[in-house]
Amino acid sequence: MIPELGHFALILAAMLAIAQSILPLWGAQRGDVRLMGSAAPLAVAGLIAITISFAALIWAYVTNDMTVVNVVANSHSAKPMLFKVTGVWGNHEGSLILWVMVLAGCSAAVAAFGGALPSALQARVQAVMGMILLGFLAFIIFTSNPFERIWPPPPDGQGLNPLLQDIGLAIHPPLLYIGYVGYAVTFAFAVAALIEGRVDAAWGRWVRPWSLAAWSFLTMGISIGSWWAYYELGWGGYWFWDPVENASLLPWLAGTALLHSAIVVEKREALKIWTVLLALLAFALSLLGTFLVRSGVLNSVHSFASDPARGLFILCLLGIYVAGAFALFAWRAPAMAPAGVFAPISREGGIVLNNLLLCSITAVVFVGTLYPLFLDLLTGQMISVGPPFFNAATAPLALPLVMAMAVGPMLAWKRASLWPVLQRLWWAACVALLAFILTLALAGWHVLSALGFACAFWLLAGAVADIADRAGVGRTSLGNAWNRARNLPRAAWGAAIAHAGVGVTILGISGMGLSTEKLVAVPPGGSTTFAGYEWRLEGVRDFVGPNFTARKATITVLRDGRVVHVMEPSKRYFPTGRMTTTEAAIRTSPAGDLYAVLGEERANEAGVNEAVLRLHNNPLAPWIWIGAGIMALGAAFSLSDRRIRIAAPARRRKEEAEAPA
Repeated sequence: MIPELGHFALILAAMLAIAQSILPLWGAQRGDVRLMGSAAPLAVAGLIAITISFAALIWAYVTNDMTVVNVVANSHSAKPMLFKVTGVWGNHEGSLILWVMVLAGCSAAVAAFGGALPSALQARVQAVMGMILLGFLAFIIFTSNPFERIWPPPPDGQGLNPLLQDIGLAIHPPLLYIGYVGYAVTFAFAVAALIEGRVDAAWGRWVRPWSLAAWSFLTMGISIGSWWAYYELGWGGYWFWDPVENASLLPWLAGTALLHSAIVVEKREALKIWTVLLALLAFALSLLGTFLVRSGVLNSVHSFASDPARGLFILCLLGIYVAGAFALFAWRAPAMAPAGVFAPISREGGIVLNNLLLCSITAVVFVGTLYPLFLDLLTGQMISVGPPFFNAATAPLALPLVMAMAVGPMLAWKRASLWPVLQRLWWAACVALLAFILTLALAGWHVLSALGFACAFWLLAGAVADIADRAGVGRTSLGNAWNRARNLPRAAWGAAIAHAGVGVTILGISGMGLSTEKLVAVPPGGSTTFAGYEWRLEGVRDFVGPNFTARKATITVLRDGRVVHVMEPSKRYFPTGRMTTTEAAIRTSPAGDLYAVLGEERANEAGVNEAVLRLHNNPLAPWIWIGAGIMALGAAFSLSDRRIRIAAPARRRKEEAEAPA
């Protein structure tokens, strides 16, 4: 009965989405206040219906309802309760329910917090959100029904993919989806503005908080996915340029450019075409990522589905939404003449450079990810594009981007002089140069890592210099500078914190460039030396978990005869899925990670069993994810600024609400 309730709730949500797609748009066209006012209650009602459906699916998982095909395929009675719940979105059908629930939540949030929006604009935004919601609800109902029944029910389920039975994968998808779907809001604002034929400073301020929130959640989602791959897959790395990893990176890059471009629209009413284009592009790339993960065209540990019919349905949605939006953009773009004129050397010019470099990196990643697919489709030839290509192609673009990140925030609007800014950054350049020289001296001839350390300290020092310059350090007394710093807008502090977070992440990546690895076979009681430590294998024993069996090694790490840490890497075998996973043991400190992976056991020439150990020394590795957290914190701090959250009262709301389009 509960699954049927969930199914009917989905159908009700689809009917509400049809009404949300038509009535507010019709009302905005006719200037009918009542029809425009229907947008908010329809959005809230749709959220309630989808939440009921999602709760019904959770109930089926928690109660082990083996009459539901989705539960049979992705759960098991022996699975821990936490992973029963998170298993709801650990599969194709359930993750789509979460997707549409987040989308409906965003639509309801626009209704709740968009009171300052002109009625016509809010109605058009809600109508576009309703159209997106309707497409995905139709996709679920017609191709991916999570409540399909099976009879007679099997005695137990097939279990969830063991790689997904992890706390990192419990958190990663919801954060990622909020980021993806957040760009649906900016997309809806862009389409609504194109329908209305008007983009101004107030529109830029309304778009900015949504792009900021989406960027923050997407940053956290990507970083937690990277962290999961680091410790769960046992490969010892943080980023592998996997096609599905790239699929999440693409909207993040476009969203970063959108975030900066929206500031210019708000402040100067310039870069209107850039901003609208980036808003369309960010969501288009989010949909592309959804297609890649669910179409079966990619083989990845991240992929959800391998049904070409489902992929074709998403491809049709992608074509309808993106082609329609870009056709509207081509029609309206010539009329969006920029109001603000600026010199090449200015804050606006710096943001244009930022956009060009970010879009160039996006194009490189896009081509590198999709080119093998098109080549296979056209010629049948299969090739692999891996880290060497991406690293070599993106590094020359990333370097000037990082250089400009410290300079851009200190440039004046409209017209600026570069030399005074460089003079205020002289000490930051000295810090970066010192970091470069010290890395070469202490770590050997690792030029790329030394360059990375220089970039990291350049950004960190640049963020400090930005705040110091705004506070007037060197131009007024320290007391006055402190008071000015305290009274700076939170958005200014947030931007500096986010830029510093990029520097911290680059610091961790540069440290990983100095990592070392050793593969060795050690008998119980034996030891090996690596990275200045003695690694002693105390033994290997069997271990039984709630739904798996395991072989666990105990490794004592010593320095100068003193125990530093005890590590217990393991290999787990899941009988239900007939799959073995690797559980790395990691000793984390501010200086880096000691990382151990247990391999196969074998007998040596003397007949003594040995365990194969793969040991890593990863300097500064934790700072990769700490930096991502600092970036998201900076975005959240900016979002806490009331001047960003509350739209500027630049438009005459009553006239806009009553006037026909």
